[in-house]
Amino acid sequence: MCSIEWEKYPRIAGHSLARDLLLLEASLGRASNTLDAYARGREDFFTACSLLNILPDQATREHVALWVREMTTRSPRQKALSKRASSAPGLSNATLHQRLTAVRLFFDFLVEKGVRADNPVGRGRYTPGSGFGGHRHRGMISRHRKLPWIPNGEQWQAILAAIKLESLRNRAMFALGYDAALRREELCLLEIADFDFANLLLTVRAETTKSRRTRVVPFSSTTSLLFGEYLRYRRRITKARGPIFISESARNGGQPISIWTWSKVAARIASVSGVTGFSTHTLRHLCLTDLARSGWDIHEIATFAGHRSLEATKDYIHLCGRDLAGKLQKGMAQIHSWRVAQMTEQTQ
Repeated sequence: MCSIEWEKYPRIAGHSLARDLLLLEASLGRASNTLDAYARGREDFFTACSLLNILPDQATREHVALWVREMTTRSPRQKALSKRASSAPGLSNATLHQRLTAVRLFFDFLVEKGVRADNPVGRGRYTPGSGFGGHRHRGMISRHRKLPWIPNGEQWQAILAAIKLESLRNRAMFALGYDAALRREELCLLEIADFDFANLLLTVRAETTKSRRTRVVPFSSTTSLLFGEYLRYRRRITKARGPIFISESARNGGQPISIWTWSKVAARIASVSGVTGFSTHTLRHLCLTDLARSGWDIHEIATFAGHRSLEATKDYIHLCGRDLAGKLQKGMAQIHSWRVAQMTEQTQ
């Protein structure tokens, strides 16, 4: 079970039911990032309730709406502590939905415990045992669906030039991040035992994945050669098994790297290349889009990516324009045949 840093969420820690809920979610195996997102969202809501001089348990839909309104107009200075703060006013649409989900689950828990009879957050009325049923409310904010960002040809060349300046470890992580379409946590938590170099297969363990499902994916012989070089270098630092990617710093040398270390590497690559959109997730997005471009079936891509739902996989099909290209080609063929037929008729 993930450890919870309660000092980061003092209001949640001081509320018995909110604390119980987070502990329950941890016991259910929620990923550490998910727990952190839930806790930060509820902490933010509890702070808003304090400013409104109400108890979180007694908040109405109007109180939740006031909180949402404040988040959509929050100034860049107020967002300074956010990990993804931008100069634009208000939190991003994805963050708003994430925080509303965290608070909705909190009120679900209160309803289940009999503390209150309804859930003031949108997406339907919650009743114990039946979930969201009956009359449904329209959500407080619309959901913006953005396609994953991937670099164009020129940007990709700039990124490749920047990665050449990185350490052998970072280059190996970069290659595998693309080759196996790995998420940040999946990449950083890989262990030596996860690799089958003879068959060029990699096991992504369930406890490291977002969906909590194990999957086995292939990787290329080119990446395997780079890894062999990295493993020889790694043995000079430590002969310990376990996490394959280790710190090379004087302070933490030989220790497993953290997800934040990889995020810093990605930020440096973005800065050096001038491709500000590059992040730890870019390589995964690019790989899945390339698979769609190559004609992989949507179910094959979903299995490779470890997606629980095909909805997420469809984004990569749309991004590469494969379906549209096929329809366009078919349509143009029909139009071409029609025009040829017309011209034939005129020349007879």
